[in-house]
Amino acid sequence: MKSSIRDKLEQLTRRKEELDAMLGDELATRDMDNYRRLTREHAEIEPVVALYGAYQAAEADIAAAREMLGDPEMKAMAEEEIAAGEAGIVRLDDELQKALLPRDPNDERNIFLEIRAGTGGDESALFAGDLYRMYTRYAERQGWKVEQVSASESDLGGFKEVIVRIAGNGAYSKLKFESGGHRV
Repeated sequence: MKSSIRDKLEQLTRRKEELDAMLGDELATRDMDNYRRLTREHAEIEPVVALYGAYQAAEADIAAAREMLGDPEMKAMAEEEIAAGEAGIVRLDDELQKALLPRDPNDERNIFLEIRAGTGGDESALFAGDLYRMYTRYAERQGWKVEQVSASESDLGGFKEVIVRIAGNGAYSKLKFESGGHRV
């Protein structure tokens, strides 16, 4: 891992400790705007710090396994642990680099999903109904709240148009690229 990335992760670890201390203070809730800002910052950096902790633990495991290489009875087990640890380090390094990328400020927002049947009559309305059910089930599996705002149903059980509000953590970030026309 690059030293600049490690320095940034150490800085985030120290900041998380500061935030833990500030949020643990009973005076923290006196200014609710500041409290919300601090809890939001804590929620943003906590997963990154947890990944870094796992990365450090994997490094420590590899170092311990390398020490066991000198013992002939433990050599095979140590080699397995080193191989597993190095694979874990590669995976964690990749996850850490992704976690450090700047986030879209809209990622935590809620969305309105609009589905309209195109040309094609009843068949396109049925397809719009299938899309509605697919997105609704996906949202429910993600733990998001789904609220139907308006709907214009077709005669066969599909939708000519349906608008749904999806509220939940990360709804926009996971659905922001869902757009365009779909044809049957």
